[in-house]
Amino acid sequence: MTDDNDFEALLKELEKTEQALAARPKVGDRVQGTIIEIGEEHAFVDIGGKAEATLELSNLRDADGQVNKAVGDPIEAAVTGVDPDTGTLVLGSRHGRHAHGADQLQAAFQAGTPVEGQITGTTKGGLEVQIAGQRAFCPASQADLRFIEDLSSLVGERASFRITKFEGGRRLNLVVSRRAILEEAQAERAAELRAKLEPGAVLPGTVVGLQEFGAFIDLGGVEGMIHISELALGRVRHPEEVLSIGQEIEVAVLRIEQTNNPKRPERIALSMRALAKSPWSDAAQRYRPGTQVRGRIERLEPFGAFVELEPGLTGLVHVSELGAGHRVEHPKDVVQVDQQVDAVVVQVDTERRRIGLSLAPERLQAAEAGTTQSRSSPSSEERGRSRDKDEDAGVGTLGELLKAQLGQDDAR
Repeated sequence: MTDDNDFEALLKELEKTEQALAARPKVGDRVQGTIIEIGEEHAFVDIGGKAEATLELSNLRDADGQVNKAVGDPIEAAVTGVDPDTGTLVLGSRHGRHAHGADQLQAAFQAGTPVEGQITGTTKGGLEVQIAGQRAFCPASQADLRFIEDLSSLVGERASFRITKFEGGRRLNLVVSRRAILEEAQAERAAELRAKLEPGAVLPGTVVGLQEFGAFIDLGGVEGMIHISELALGRVRHPEEVLSIGQEIEVAVLRIEQTNNPKRPERIALSMRALAKSPWSDAAQRYRPGTQVRGRIERLEPFGAFVELEPGLTGLVHVSELGAGHRVEHPKDVVQVDQQVDAVVVQVDTERRRIGLSLAPERLQAAEAGTTQSRSSPSSEERGRSRDKDEDAGVGTLGELLKAQLGQDDAR
């Protein structure tokens, strides 16, 4: 009777074990647990049901390489394999994990979980990658989010990959993608960024493209554009004058426009100009009338020449102040675009953002001598009155000469 009872108890224990194994998570399943211990290379996770799993610390490190979890913290991860020696479940996150053998590689392929590998060389059309002692091929189009002209720059790096093709046999045929992992990470960053994306926000970004009309900036999974007019306070002929590919910059969000394109759901207009201090804020103190300045002829108009004194601040030399000493039909007869000139400040109007300049030699001499002239540049009306006055003076003088001439005739 005792033997029967022992046998029945053994059967019940076997049933419990089978039920536990049946309920045990499989490769690809996501599980929740609690970290119960952190070792040098692995963290141990209690996933319930008297079951433990291991997780490589590389999955818990931040961008600075620091472990960002502690004992007692909850964690959610995917089952990426089973340790062949102990039967312990192996967990992973979006980062790759070390695979061991063809079986685990096949399990990772079926579950779509990342694996870690090392880029060992370049081949025709892509990269050669070593994963768990097996040679894998990563096509050039799957090496990065953007086209990389020199793939050899990646050789020697360790990275996470997703297995996109697995063919067994004496020699495994593995095709992997690094881009798939990068796109997932980018999507996560983009979701976080969109939560705080609004006009007026100031964000860090990386220059990823330059065109004649502007620069494309990666904000961290979301891309925006700076129009050429928003690159700087001064005039920019091409974005390459200000930026370079890979440069880290800070930008302000001007506006966000939604689109019907799922790959690019919004158009984001950015600006560097908006973050720059306006040179007009203290122009009245720095450019007092009578101050001698130096600048570059920016453009010519029939009425005068525009002189760039500094980025975002331009003055005007009226055609009457070009200092030619004679009537000028067009400023191009006296100065040329891009020519460096010395000038004297005649007037400053910060409200209208205007600075009047003069190239007249007498003004320059007065400025150099310290006896500056502070009067404003005469308006067309004032110049007209001046001409009338001169003409009246000329007529009076002629009348006196005629009168004197008549007097001489009478005397004769």
